[in-house]
Amino acid sequence: MSLGTKARVIAFYLPQFHPIPENDKWWGKGFTEWTNVGKAKKFFKGHYQPRVPADLGYYDLRVPEVREAQAQMAKDYGIEGFCYWHYWFGNGKRLLERPFNEVLELGKPDFPFCLAWANETWKGFAHGLKNRNILIEQYYPGIKDYEDHFYALLPAFKDKRYILIDDMPIFVIFKPLVDPEVITFIETWRKLSIENGLKGIYFVGISPDLEPIENVYATGVDAVNTIRLNNYIVNYRGVQRKIFDYLNRKLHLFPTLVSYKKASKYFSINYIDNQETVFPSIIPGWDHTPRSGFNGIVVNNSTPQLFQSHVQKVVDLIQKKQPEHKVIFLKSWNEWAEGNYMEPDLKFGYQFLEALKSVLK
Repeated sequence: MSLGTKARVIAFYLPQFHPIPENDKWWGKGFTEWTNVGKAKKFFKGHYQPRVPADLGYYDLRVPEVREAQAQMAKDYGIEGFCYWHYWFGNGKRLLERPFNEVLELGKPDFPFCLAWANETWKGFAHGLKNRNILIEQYYPGIKDYEDHFYALLPAFKDKRYILIDDMPIFVIFKPLVDPEVITFIETWRKLSIENGLKGIYFVGISPDLEPIENVYATGVDAVNTIRLNNYIVNYRGVQRKIFDYLNRKLHLFPTLVSYKKASKYFSINYIDNQETVFPSIIPGWDHTPRSGFNGIVVNNSTPQLFQSHVQKVVDLIQKKQPEHKVIFLKSWNEWAEGNYMEPDLKFGYQFLEALKSVLK
């Protein structure tokens, strides 16, 4: 990281682009996230679906050359590193760990990384189900499991590529408020990190739209990542729009729809996101319908120009922070089934990456 940098952009990275036995069982042989992307449908006039990848194609993350190409592309356009989603469900149960394990073991790509613990139960519409059934449950079994979890990741924390803040490896927690045991988890890891030669773990808790950041800090995290994807939908719609959206959900006319131009104005809040240890997000787009159909939310008509304006606003509001803390999380690098990605597609090519680079250069 250059001390003169405008922003430390860290991109969330989804590893679900390779088959695993569990997904074969739940969704059919050979399922990957591309399955959702490929079956996407248009739900209204002008709906940008399906999305088709361009330069990198329908890749398989078991292929090292793919991971190298992704890292080079991200580096070329000003991204500091990837934040790989990490799945540990308790009692040693992991999923989708192969791509990151190979990055760690092979020492390639030579590109910075950190980890984000997706500590949630897989169920319901968010995971592509038409009901609220559970696919796999998240458990918090106690200190022995937290210790096992720490030691499983210790080689990553000591890797020279691991991204640091204040000389400590970053570890992001998706749902810091989901269970009181998260507090014990954080305390256990802090103790273990010192015992194992680290200066600590720099915990970042993700704060959802409606949650005061003070509640997230109370869990013991060092910083908060704000993601206000639904900020406009929850807080700023008029009464007529709220009635319309309610009737639409009942009648299944089309998904919840809001323009990117309108929603992106509320993705950040100046007097909160300019605080030293609050790390805002930049969001290129959102369309959850490939996974959840009519139950999805669509932030429609995202363009490179609107994204660039959004990025500029967020970069401007962090400029008074210390260089180490000029962190912005990019949501996301490759969440194709959420319409939430930076990789080139057939419609826009590199334009979103160029928009990011033009602000950061």
